[in-house]
Amino acid sequence: MIGKWIAEATECDFKVALETKKPKSWLKSVSAFANGIGGTLFFGIDNDKNIIGLNNIQSDAENISRLIKERITPFPNFVLTPEKENGKDLLVLTVYPGRSTPYYYKADGITEAYIRIGNESVIAPDYVLNQLLLKGMNLTYDALISEYDFKDYAFSKMREQYKAWTGNSMEDKLFDSFEMRDKNGKLTNAGALLADSSPIRHSRLFCTRWNGLDKSGGVIDALDSAEYSGSLIILLNEGIGFVKRNMKTRWKKTSNSRIEMPDYCERSVFEALVNALIHRDYTVLGSEIHIDIYDDRLTIYSPGGMADGTLIQERDISNVSSTRRNPILADIFGRLGYMERQGSGFRKILEGTARLPGYTDEFKPTFHSTNSSFFVILKNINYSSQSLSNRDSDQDSDQDVTKMILEFCTKPRSKREICEHLGFNNLTYFTRTYLNPLLETKKLLRTIPDKPSSKNQKYVRS
Repeated sequence: MIGKWIAEATECDFKVALETKKPKSWLKSVSAFANGIGGTLFFGIDNDKNIIGLNNIQSDAENISRLIKERITPFPNFVLTPEKENGKDLLVLTVYPGRSTPYYYKADGITEAYIRIGNESVIAPDYVLNQLLLKGMNLTYDALISEYDFKDYAFSKMREQYKAWTGNSMEDKLFDSFEMRDKNGKLTNAGALLADSSPIRHSRLFCTRWNGLDKSGGVIDALDSAEYSGSLIILLNEGIGFVKRNMKTRWKKTSNSRIEMPDYCERSVFEALVNALIHRDYTVLGSEIHIDIYDDRLTIYSPGGMADGTLIQERDISNVSSTRRNPILADIFGRLGYMERQGSGFRKILEGTARLPGYTDEFKPTFHSTNSSFFVILKNINYSSQSLSNRDSDQDSDQDVTKMILEFCTKPRSKREICEHLGFNNLTYFTRTYLNPLLETKKLLRTIPDKPSSKNQKYVRS
């Protein structure tokens, strides 16, 4: 019974015994589970899943409930279940995802909110705390009222698209029904993001066509590059334009016609970029959306992982429900004809690519996310290389992963911390593919140089 329960728990911690003198050791996981997708704590089981058992299950159950009530605020929704396995008593604490986020650990003179990264509960970074605060108030970033006045901004690009899609002129009253301004004439963040000269400066798009298979192409690293700002509609149009001018369309003759063979499906690129613009986390400052084109692939990166806290590489891509981080923006893009409201972006990306001439399964688009980033990788259908078929389907964006490792290691981190931060499960593969090359090029340094295999070994950017 307990083995099946453990196998089904996607987020779980194991505790040999109940710690009452230093309960923060397990209460921080209660906070993290409530702030995320929920999770389960098993008391009486060690980290190797060996069943040890509890000596006084009734007393432990009372202490668990009391400590949660005293030290976690607001009070989370949980169920505490006694179990018996091999004649030994266990307690299973199931914590459900909460609506009144953030859930804080509040004791010992500190107030801290926790989140899950890999199998650890860590203090929520500021931008995550902001997200949790918005969630707890049943608000989203795009709904917040900005300091900007509607009368000071033009929306020509949006008006043009609305006219082209609906055949009607966009009257000013629609800005109210679209939730782009409030009754005092102030723009919401959604309105500010769609203004021609958007005042939200971190809403930008960086595009680069690299020379080769990575970002170190030799004499000429970049063959083309551009940076765009302004309305999300401008970013969308300019991004698609950049891809079009940097992709080739080959063709071959048939007996009575000509078959065009583009590097990428334009519709797939369009859907991926729309998703990046609509679902990115705009509370993350100092980051922007990137389109990176290499010889063999096109990668679109956006700040912010899956809105529901899961990892896309661990999901069935054909059965991912639509969770909208910015529902007002999503609704507006639907009204402008840029996307469907029922959420079919992943399917369109896959189906569009699958219709390309010459398509095989090795060219299937892949998706990868961490708690703070999302990647869509489209394969160049016309690129021919033996190495392409040997690449791990979830790890196509090697250079982007390398960049994330170096950004994360501005202070010493353990190998497991790095691996779990980026959402990788195979530590051996991760070490061989990413850490070792960075160590060999001295971009990453060991904190204990003379003991490479030390358990206390950490890694830091040089």
